Amino acid sequence: MSMYRQLWLAFVVSMLLALTGGLLASVLSARQYLAEQLTMKNKDNANALALSLSQNDPDPVAVDLVVASMFDSGNYALIRITDPTGKVIAERIDAMARKDAPDWFVASLPIQSLPGEALILRGWKQFGKVTLISHSRFAYAALWKSVYEMMSALALAGLLGGILGSMVLRRLRSPLNSVIEQAVAITQRRFVTIEEPAVPELRQLARAMNASVIRLQSMFEDEAQRLEAMRREANYDQLTGLANRGYFMGRLQEAAQADDSSGGMFCIARLANLREVNQALGRRDTDQLLKAFAAALAQTASHYPEAIAARLNGADFALLVPGLSWTRDEADDLLQALAKAAAPYRPQHVNTWLACGNFPSGLDSETILAQVDLALAAVEAKGHNGLCVAELYHDENAPRGTEEWSRLIHRALDNHWIRLASFPVTTLDGRLLHRECSLRLMFDAQGEWQPAGRFLPVAERLRLTPKLDLSAIVLGLEELEVQPQLSGLAINLSASSIQSSEFRQQLRELLQYHPARSRLWLEVSEAGVLAHLDAFAALCNELRPVSCKIGIEHFGRQFSEIGRLHKIGFDYLKVDASFIHGLAGNVGNQSFLRGLSSIAHGIDLRVIAEGVSTQEELQTLQAIGFDGATGPAVKDPA
Repeated sequence: MSMYRQLWLAFVVSMLLALTGGLLASVLSARQYLAEQLTMKNKDNANALALSLSQNDPDPVAVDLVVASMFDSGNYALIRITDPTGKVIAERIDAMARKDAPDWFVASLPIQSLPGEALILRGWKQFGKVTLISHSRFAYAALWKSVYEMMSALALAGLLGGILGSMVLRRLRSPLNSVIEQAVAITQRRFVTIEEPAVPELRQLARAMNASVIRLQSMFEDEAQRLEAMRREANYDQLTGLANRGYFMGRLQEAAQADDSSGGMFCIARLANLREVNQALGRRDTDQLLKAFAAALAQTASHYPEAIAARLNGADFALLVPGLSWTRDEADDLLQALAKAAAPYRPQHVNTWLACGNFPSGLDSETILAQVDLALAAVEAKGHNGLCVAELYHDENAPRGTEEWSRLIHRALDNHWIRLASFPVTTLDGRLLHRECSLRLMFDAQGEWQPAGRFLPVAERLRLTPKLDLSAIVLGLEELEVQPQLSGLAINLSASSIQSSEFRQQLRELLQYHPARSRLWLEVSEAGVLAHLDAFAALCNELRPVSCKIGIEHFGRQFSEIGRLHKIGFDYLKVDASFIHGLAGNVGNQSFLRGLSSIAHGIDLRVIAEGVSTQEELQTLQAIGFDGATGPAVKDPA
């Protein structure tokens, strides 16, 4: 039984006991009073009758007439006159056939009065004795009326007391519910503060809870800042602030070979003749030149979502733009920006060589790097500022326009030419956590299954991702229902889908009563979460009652924004593969990920590594406290 019901029950029982006790005491007091009044009346009337008969020289006939006359008034239950020997001279008895109160009331509360007695004298001799009992029906009528009125008054008082009690409980309930919701939020990894209530005891409780939350937030933010500093130290060049080679190569490999990759653009920019520049300008000015060159590259990267600029070595810089292809004009613009940034330090000198190439998904990162580096060598051989665009790949069979893409995607959905491709996500001791799934489409009945990276970018522009995501979830639930032994399936949701309230409602209705919903894992990329934080928070709140798990994938690229996530309440993190690549030899990333694992476990989040490619990386992840992993090095338990 809830506390409110217990309080309400205690309040009701207390009122009933108080009102019942008050009513009983009043009734018994009134009954005693009426019994005493009847006794006094009996004595007075008996004396009056005896005195009246004594003054009139009584005889039996006269006495009988007086008794009959007095009894007919209806106020008496018994009038009896007896002679000194006890013989009845005159007697009248009323059997109390008429009652002015209910029988059960009369039986429950009998009014017992003493009869009145007096002597009748004739001269100096006793003529007889009067015994008189007044009728009690009037007393019962008065008592019944009194009880009725008292019950009505007490019922009204009880009603008013109940209303007042409800108001008091309601006044207590609202702030207490706030405190309870705050405590529940903490268990759900959401750290929120509440307004302090007016009730002193609850105000103290709320103040203590708020202080705990603020302390947790402060600790969370301090640790996040420390880890962000470690992340930047491990993955970013100290001089220019751009990504370093190790981190950049991890991002390039993911952009090229991830299942949902759609390719992108990669370029290498070289600051010409850096050794001669260093000798001519000196260390300080050379550092300023490198910073200016890097700033121009970072400025270009800021125009594209998910783009990353890096310093590969002393003179070589790189830019990666996932999911987009560049024209030669865009590459020319970058060349001009870099040359302009370097010009103040080397006027009238060659300063910039640039090579770019658009790559498809599935191409090896080393191949991309080698081909673009070869193009860069061709530019360098010319000896002046220049650009070379490498033709890395061209798909002659790719659809030519959005209308054709729309037709193909709709046809695949209508004909159910869809399936899920999955790969294992395991604990570090080899047990299956879940299988991570990505959608595949087939554009004709005899065609090949197309990876998500091929059609998802176009589906985003066409706003078809909600349909694709719901189709993937339906397939996942069907597979979970067919395979009850499967521990779980993870489905990726696009950022554009979670923005749609209609999509979230359809998803909630789909999962609400499905028996396999607790084994469904839903995840959104870090970039999508931070770009649409309110929509992600709404998704977590709306799906919390259905018990599926919600997580963030590709986590860590924007770690400095982690403070925005503390009020949401999700279940797990999948750390981006760029932090895992070469982890066994990267002490800085080990320290960063160890701290990330610790802070995540502190708020009951699972931490899973993406893109694990070697056994050494798996062993390192186990040493720094990760919960699971996925990637080429992870063996399928099945």
